Amino acid sequence: MHIKSFACRFSRSFPVILLAATAIWGASSQLRTSEVAESKSALEADPQGWADVLPPADLKGWYRVPVPPTGNLGREQWHIDADLKVLICDGDGGHDMLLTEKEYGDAIFHFECRYTKVEGKTGYNSGAYVRNSRDGAIWHQAQFGAAKDGFLFGQTPAPDGKRKFFNLAKEVTDNRVKPAGEWNTVEITARGRTLTLWVNGAVTCQFNECAAEKGHLGLEGEGYRIEFRNVKVKELK
Repeated sequence: MHIKSFACRFSRSFPVILLAATAIWGASSQLRTSEVAESKSALEADPQGWADVLPPADLKGWYRVPVPPTGNLGREQWHIDADLKVLICDGDGGHDMLLTEKEYGDAIFHFECRYTKVEGKTGYNSGAYVRNSRDGAIWHQAQFGAAKDGFLFGQTPAPDGKRKFFNLAKEVTDNRVKPAGEWNTVEITARGRTLTLWVNGAVTCQFNECAAEKGHLGLEGEGYRIEFRNVKVKELK
């Protein structure tokens, strides 16, 4: 075919090709959007009715529990940067929970967190809790690493008076947790028997068999320096 003739035919066909490609891309984009189901945080959607529960400098209103509860506490590793309004876990005081003295039933627990990035270091690990028992033997945890995890797991009360373990890691198909050094926004909603985890713009998983009606909120220290800010709770009626 003569080059000039081919160019003429291509120029007439190109708008059709472009339109078809655009339609295919658009359908694919809509599919991805519907799968992700992006949403605002509860705090952003309705900023009324929230209580700031970031601890004061002396951590009054919060207390530490070793993990497991039968273990021993390490050095004091939690402190407040008053200027930045940030709660810091140094990560060198062993595995523990920092829990609220107050118990909450139906509520939304909101916070932002980021790991201090260390070159060459991997395995970043921390979490947050809702409806824990005072001694930490009953726990419902949101697990987040660095660019991984974002699931719920824990030990909830069982009808026989023991504890039932659950782990929703396999249900999470959309990794929304950011790498170490970047801020994440996380919310855990406890309503009735349902716990819902929202991470950076979307719900990642939901647990429908929480058997604890109320409990303590908390944050986890597990060997990595991590910062928390905008720590808030909204009790639901």
